[in-house]
Amino acid sequence: MGTEGKPADDGVAAAHGGVRAGVAIHGTEGCPVVAASTVHDGPITGVNWTHVGDTHTEEFRARDPDAVDRAEGVPTPTSVVDLGDERVYRYDRPRDGACACRIIEELDCPIADARAEDGVLLLTLHLPDLERLRDIVSALDGTAERVEVRYLVEGSARGDEVSDRTLVDRGRLTDRQCEVLRTAYRMGYFERPRDANASAVADALDISPSTFAEHLATAQRKLLEETLAEN
Repeated sequence: MGTEGKPADDGVAAAHGGVRAGVAIHGTEGCPVVAASTVHDGPITGVNWTHVGDTHTEEFRARDPDAVDRAEGVPTPTSVVDLGDERVYRYDRPRDGACACRIIEELDCPIADARAEDGVLLLTLHLPDLERLRDIVSALDGTAERVEVRYLVEGSARGDEVSDRTLVDRGRLTDRQCEVLRTAYRMGYFERPRDANASAVADALDISPSTFAEHLATAQRKLLEETLAEN
């Protein structure tokens, strides 16, 4: 199993007060959340879990109930509550050593955020140093096909100075969403006053204004979730 992305020097990370890491875990098996995400339109979010005895109970939110029902080879989740535009599901399974999230937690590393998209488990971790990140990648060997470090944000706390630096994970955006953002930016849609309105940008993309607005809103929401996330 390999890693993608080259972490910075250990001494630098430690001096800067830890790191925030975005990790993508590919090729996990037996996880209903990951399985459902392979047939779900958009990410599956709100993933959280608890352990009682030998039972692992996990909960998540999904917008497409049919996608959850189509997931194969995994326990069937139970619908818990309908929130209107999405539904909360929960499932139970025996605790086992193949669960990536459990492996990470057993290294005394709480998971700040977990979601799944297109069959990939996406985690946000707050770690004291890069050595702990390497420990996590090593521990996942044999459980996942590949671990990808999508971004690293170094914390900084020198004296009374506190640095607030954030790297945006553009991997969260689809190719179409990136194209919409780039075209809108290039045409001056975000200028004040605007150099191009929504109809002009939509024409350039050969889509309807409503489709442009939908892609733009989704892309902006994903970027804001990353930028405004609490550390």
